[in-house]
Amino acid sequence: MANTKQHIMSKPVVHVIDVQSGNIQSLINAIDSLGYTVELINTGKQLQQDDPQILILPGVGNYGHFVDNLYSNGFEQPIQEYIQSGKPIMGICVGLQTLFKGSMESPTSKGLNYIDMALTKFNHSNKPVPQIGWNNIIIDSSSSSSSFFGLNPLNHYYFVHSYAAILNNNNTQHIESDLIENGWQIAKTKYGDETFIAAVAKENIFATQFHPEKSGKAGLTIIDNFLRQRKTIPCNQLQLTKGSSNDDTNFGLTRRIIACLDVRTNDKGDLVVTKGDQYDVRDKNGSNNNDVRNLGKPVELAQKYYEQGADEITFLNITSFRDCPLKDTPMLEILRLAAKTVFVPLTVGGGIKDIIDMDGTKIPALDVASLYFRSGADKVSIGTDAVYAAEMFYLNGGKGDGSSPIETISKAYGAQAVVISVDPKKVYVNDPRDTKNKTFKSKYADSKGRTWCWYQCTIKGGRESRDLGVWELIQACEALGAGEILLNCIDKDGSNSGYDLELIEQAKDAGKIPVIASSGAGKPAHFEEAFRKTRADACLGAGMFHRGDYTVSDVKDYLLQHNFRVRIDSITK
Repeated sequence: MANTKQHIMSKPVVHVIDVQSGNIQSLINAIDSLGYTVELINTGKQLQQDDPQILILPGVGNYGHFVDNLYSNGFEQPIQEYIQSGKPIMGICVGLQTLFKGSMESPTSKGLNYIDMALTKFNHSNKPVPQIGWNNIIIDSSSSSSSFFGLNPLNHYYFVHSYAAILNNNNTQHIESDLIENGWQIAKTKYGDETFIAAVAKENIFATQFHPEKSGKAGLTIIDNFLRQRKTIPCNQLQLTKGSSNDDTNFGLTRRIIACLDVRTNDKGDLVVTKGDQYDVRDKNGSNNNDVRNLGKPVELAQKYYEQGADEITFLNITSFRDCPLKDTPMLEILRLAAKTVFVPLTVGGGIKDIIDMDGTKIPALDVASLYFRSGADKVSIGTDAVYAAEMFYLNGGKGDGSSPIETISKAYGAQAVVISVDPKKVYVNDPRDTKNKTFKSKYADSKGRTWCWYQCTIKGGRESRDLGVWELIQACEALGAGEILLNCIDKDGSNSGYDLELIEQAKDAGKIPVIASSGAGKPAHFEEAFRKTRADACLGAGMFHRGDYTVSDVKDYLLQHNFRVRIDSITK
């Protein structure tokens, strides 16, 4: 059957196993961009009937959710039979983890046990967890003269996970030598002081912990080599990334630069990227008649920033498109189009909550998020509803009830898929006892000479304030299952004066998950300042990129000049 379809479509066919786990659309787009056609396989019976000649097993999120779906859909025996047939298979992220016997993330869920080892969680006492960002790899010394499938130690690949096959703890030191003796090739990566398996290969099996479909041109090269079955490539033929640094202060990760696009319709009904001052996006000057400031088209700008080297693209839907059915939401089409040519992570925010659709149908937040994931998003950002969830968390004695969007989405797709977008403002008090929220002594006094202050959360685009601090919000949302914080700042928004460094540090003190610094960047030096003076895990820029004052490349060049490690994707196909 596969050969017939391949002939009719005139493109080679790649079969991809789909158990509704995360953003499979980006993998489809990546394979399509390389000149192949994708056919999805949803059941083990279909896998046996379709008789694929090349197979990919991608997985995202919670280990148990993924492998349990594999088993319930009858994949265990057909996958094993496929591997025994000698035909090539590639696992991605949890697809790699499935090759192991199990994971501490889901102790009752069993893997395929091709590798007799259980995955464990990263130590979060000295670094953020999940690991989210761009890291490089270490090729086993026995393979130093060649690289399997073009894996390149000098390039960076996108990792996003909390659990891994960690090799340098007391219980796993023998695993590496055992694997090599049994014919496995290994690529490793270090995250902080922990070394883990980044990729494995043996005979017809190849798998990566990182996401090649989200690793830019370097990642596309890996997929292309697998599809062509270019198993071994001499190291002197590898194309290398320009630009490097000895900076090793970020646990092995590059400094992540994110381009953010605030998307909404203007008064004419056109979909535009806009930017405001303290969240006011109306253009007060010129001949625009106070219309929404128009800085460009979302998909075109996303493509431009990807080509400039952005490590991620974030779309924030700042109106939630309330006047159309969910399935017709313009942001879904933006994601579909952007994901076809932008091969780095895409985050979308705005309207990720339980909703009542135009026809009266109640749609849970998990189903809303699933639509975005299926359209090309890798992460969803939750704002107002995260504040509501945190408030309920404390009212409920410091625990969730399982119903919040944070809990339902992270349970299905993993913590790394849930970003909390925080919109705080600084509030000064005479004394710490004046508020129940955590205060700190600022270096900068207000007009009354006060230095004690706290950061107050707001909702609905900054229009309403709540009696909840950023510290308290982050602690609650991390406990509920969030994996990352997008830290905005109303006071700094549109100021071009640099990030609020005190806010970043308070957010980092509050939790263990990564923090993205946002609001206030006006020049490359502001990114350098945030990375040098705070523990920000990533920095986000918007207006300075949209106006054309600076490019993403300008920021990365500046960081390189100041000895920070960045990713520069210079590989060509």
